Amino acid sequence: MTAAADRRSSSAAALEAVATAAAGAALAGLSWSLVDLTVPAAIVGGLSGVFAGWRGIYGWPRPKAVVAFVLDSTWALPMAVAALVAQAVATAQGPRAGLCRPLTIRSNRHVFARGFRFRPGFAITLGNTVNNVGDDVNTSARRQKLVTDHEDVHVWQARWLGPLYPVLYVAWTVLGGAAGAVIWALRRRHEPFGKVVETCSYYLNPLEWWAYSRDDRWPPRGKVQGIGWTMPVVRPLADTRRGRRRTRTSAAPGQL
Repeated sequence: MTAAADRRSSSAAALEAVATAAAGAALAGLSWSLVDLTVPAAIVGGLSGVFAGWRGIYGWPRPKAVVAFVLDSTWALPMAVAALVAQAVATAQGPRAGLCRPLTIRSNRHVFARGFRFRPGFAITLGNTVNNVGDDVNTSARRQKLVTDHEDVHVWQARWLGPLYPVLYVAWTVLGGAAGAVIWALRRRHEPFGKVVETCSYYLNPLEWWAYSRDDRWPPRGKVQGIGWTMPVVRPLADTRRGRRRTRTSAAPGQL
């Protein structure tokens, strides 16, 4: 993030907000007209575009930003509704919400130190908005990695899965919790009941397994040992970044 990008003028921010809102409303209205939801979809797409454009979250003109914007305004529009709830909470909190500008501007996401909170001590991602990452996010390398390597995975899961994302997440939470209660009753009564249920309903959720693996945090500290997957499902993002850097270095011409 450059200092120049962080110091966008109010007029530039307003212009981008208007342009993004107009494009978002048009995309949302057109795509959701297929199910006769043109007007409400256009409203959601426009409001999402206002917040995104004002804060300059999309990293134009990179292809990743274009994909993020199109998905946010079409297939993943239901998740934009969830993100607007988070935006409303952050707006009500005012400066206390703690917008983290270095992790927001041109990152294809909003990041708040506080904002919407569901569980103390746990960040929560709603659509393209990451909340409750901690007041020390601007100074803590660990909190920043939580955003870039864990919560950003959820941002993109929500984009790719769209309306299926909350259905799959909640379904696993409910069924996994029930399975955890059965496992505790039959095999794990020596463990705290809540820990066993949390392991099955939250940590073993494939969407969380994916995110914790990307963050190189599998198995997480809260997971009960001996239940569920023992190995990460994908390589940590830090490893893939190092691999790309080595590839670029080896491909570069030698220095004399």
